[in-house]
Amino acid sequence: MELKQQLLTHLKELLGARMEASMKAMEFAQESANAEGKSSAGDKYETTRSMSQLDRNMHARQYEQARQENTILERLEATPEPGSYERVAMGSLVKTTAGYFFIAVSAGAIKIDDQTVMVVSSASPVGKSILGKQVGDTVQFRGKNWRIEEIG
Repeated sequence: MELKQQLLTHLKELLGARMEASMKAMEFAQESANAEGKSSAGDKYETTRSMSQLDRNMHARQYEQARQENTILERLEATPEPGSYERVAMGSLVKTTAGYFFIAVSAGAIKIDDQTVMVVSSASPVGKSILGKQVGDTVQFRGKNWRIEEIG
């Protein structure tokens, strides 16, 4: 399996697990809020219920972010074949003198077989620095220069 496809598969699995964990945490927080009975403490009941609701909302945001990132990955699966990129764009797997970069969603370093790939979004500083570049171009990032060797 090609490196780019392996990355997409791995990222989708990570996001799927994140979505599942967020959904379970969201459901647990909602159950906690619903189960909290009215006590004679009054304010304690309202505070606990509010905290559970805030927790639920946080997990709902995390779920939605993971869902949106998963949608981005699904779109990337329909991108052109390797070697068809002239310039670095969303979905590009870029080999540089500093290593491999995959322009997709922010996920950090991912190791596939013996190859470490930095998975970055197009809005990240490194993503912005290499977008639109071509093979042979030099990229300057944080005081270091890299050369783009391959775009796939």
